[in-house]
Amino acid sequence: MSTAKLVLEGKEYEFPVVVGSENEVGIDITSLRAKTGAITLDPGYGNTGSCESAITYIDGERGILRYRGYPIEKIVESGARFIEVAYLLIYGKWPSAEEYASFSKLMTQHSIIHEDMKNFFNHFPPMTHPMAILSAMVASLSGFYPDGDEELNMIRVLAKAKTISAYAYKKSIGEPFVYPKPDLSYPANILHMMFAHPMEDYQVPPVMEEALRMLLILHADHEQNCSTSTVRMVGSSGASLFASISAGVCALWGPLHGGANQEVIQMLERIRDDGGDYKKYVAMAKDKDSDFRLMGFGHRVYKNYDPRARILKEQADKVLELVGVKDPLLDIAKHLEEVALNDDYFIERKLYPNVDFYSGILYKAMGIPTNMFTVMFALGRMPGWIAHWKEMKEDPATRINRPRQIYTGPTEREVPPR
Repeated sequence: MSTAKLVLEGKEYEFPVVVGSENEVGIDITSLRAKTGAITLDPGYGNTGSCESAITYIDGERGILRYRGYPIEKIVESGARFIEVAYLLIYGKWPSAEEYASFSKLMTQHSIIHEDMKNFFNHFPPMTHPMAILSAMVASLSGFYPDGDEELNMIRVLAKAKTISAYAYKKSIGEPFVYPKPDLSYPANILHMMFAHPMEDYQVPPVMEEALRMLLILHADHEQNCSTSTVRMVGSSGASLFASISAGVCALWGPLHGGANQEVIQMLERIRDDGGDYKKYVAMAKDKDSDFRLMGFGHRVYKNYDPRARILKEQADKVLELVGVKDPLLDIAKHLEEVALNDDYFIERKLYPNVDFYSGILYKAMGIPTNMFTVMFALGRMPGWIAHWKEMKEDPATRINRPRQIYTGPTEREVPPR
């Protein structure tokens, strides 16, 4: 095993080097404080590996995203169902026909929420954000299922999350709840529960179902992001799956994380309200003295074209063609996309349209309200959260997360006399 050397105050220390299956290199500093009395300082943990994981691999420089070794574009192109991808992430393998049938049956059986939970919706203020409702309702599942059956709880939270989310939307518009249907796919059920009405016959448009299938799969996991790390951190305390997932929902709610696709629409609305002159805002984005930023372009991890965005671009074109680009926001989005893909300024800086840009456009075109965008993201990310919680629980090296700090406050001082 190779080692890394650290020289501190004239003393030399050695630490083992860990190499991942894709040749990622990490220095194991587990014993750093015990050996040296020092710690590392890494605000935002951008250079710190918090765990070893076999779930998702990302190479931002080359634009690679793989679930359990399978390239994301190949998974989507294969026509894989969202539930199959969930099974893959959680259990580490593609389900056989028998495993899929059993898993799908359990998902159907557990998709309805306890009738008493419906009362909770009535006590949220009318303007409550649906992410607040989703987080609270997921946490409340621990009261209805205190049996501690972790295997079943993984299915419960994944199956019920879509029902809770659709009910939150129905509550916000004053319409009656619509029960899930056993003959519909996971994405089709979401759309049916959101847009069906007891007095009308509603058929989910196939192109909308396909768009949501892709969106859910593309969001299913993304390695150690803020919300996934939150799920792992909360779970490391021994907290239940429901508590850990609820915390993940809250982390995803932040505008710098899951709220980015909502900010895309807000940006488009700003341009629309200013007369729709998108060229003016492109110029502002290029102006180093302007604080305006084009939302939905570039990515923290990907320094190449986000592979998820490539897939969604084609689907966005299909959906926009179906609905007809009559919404000025969607017109502006198409113009911005064209500029970013052809303008040297954006190309040289690798500011390609990212997954948030296209997902925001798709959700808007599908008739999903802006405040539900992050909820849809959360539904897609559920399998990843569950998979990481499960992996964390099963890892014998897991211990309660407890980051250190460098104290910069006052040194010891006297308490003022009273």
